[in-house]
Amino acid sequence: MGDRLATPALLSDWLFTSAFGVYMLAALLCSAEYALTRHAAAPPSFAVRLGRSGVALTVLGGLLHLGSVALRGVATGRVPWGNMYEYLSAVGLIAVVAWLYVVSRYDLRRMSVFVLLPIASLLFLAGNRLYAEAAPLVPPLRSYWIVVHVAAAIMASGVFLLSGVVSALHLVGSGEFARKGKPRPTRLPPAEELDKIAYRTGAVGFLTLTFAIITGAVWAEQAWGRFWGWDPKETVAFVSWVCYAAYLHARATAGWRGRRSAWLNVVGLVVVLFNLFFVNLVAVGLHSYAGVD
Repeated sequence: MGDRLATPALLSDWLFTSAFGVYMLAALLCSAEYALTRHAAAPPSFAVRLGRSGVALTVLGGLLHLGSVALRGVATGRVPWGNMYEYLSAVGLIAVVAWLYVVSRYDLRRMSVFVLLPIASLLFLAGNRLYAEAAPLVPPLRSYWIVVHVAAAIMASGVFLLSGVVSALHLVGSGEFARKGKPRPTRLPPAEELDKIAYRTGAVGFLTLTFAIITGAVWAEQAWGRFWGWDPKETVAFVSWVCYAAYLHARATAGWRGRRSAWLNVVGLVVVLFNLFFVNLVAVGLHSYAGVD
């Protein structure tokens, strides 16, 4: 298997590294647009060209990233999310695609640097600390449920990453962290617009997470003879579900809209990241054999 699959695996690694580099360059151009824009309503033409170039590079990076994920699947002859390296790579790809969709619908291009840097950090960690050679799935993961359940978990994580970053920007834009008497940053879009985007993406993530938990329970019953056992992974997944349910409910309640609900969304993202890293890499449980849910 080794010689025949060496080329796709190597190409996948090259594309992964190339995508990371392109994302960083895109973040640099978008940060230049943000720095050159003194007011959200009137960015200079030179800054606009830099920002558009940054978005074009993000599209290129996404295509390279997609090629990396696809070739990883070709190299292993399975779904390309069987370990933490592949899982985080897929989460990053979903976050990029989701952000490009948001940018195509809303005038948020200059905010790209705040989304691309967390994604690039995720990929840096995956490629440098969690990299794994292309190999077949471990026996417990050889089930068709890995296609459905883990794909849903990946999508939820990627969308939640975007939603949480947008909520953090909403808090900054609404003056939550500004010193007393100082105006809110004028480079940021209106807080109401950021709040709306965070809510819509959070709702998509919540529905996907709900589906992931349900399919995970069905898989657990087939594999371990019970639907739910309060394994560390299951417990923190449930906590994250409660956090996002509280966020969506709060966002729909007049007295909790705005800063309060945004804080709940940020807390939800923290729980997702805790589940992604601490529970997968440190905690011991039934999900520990592959470092992936």
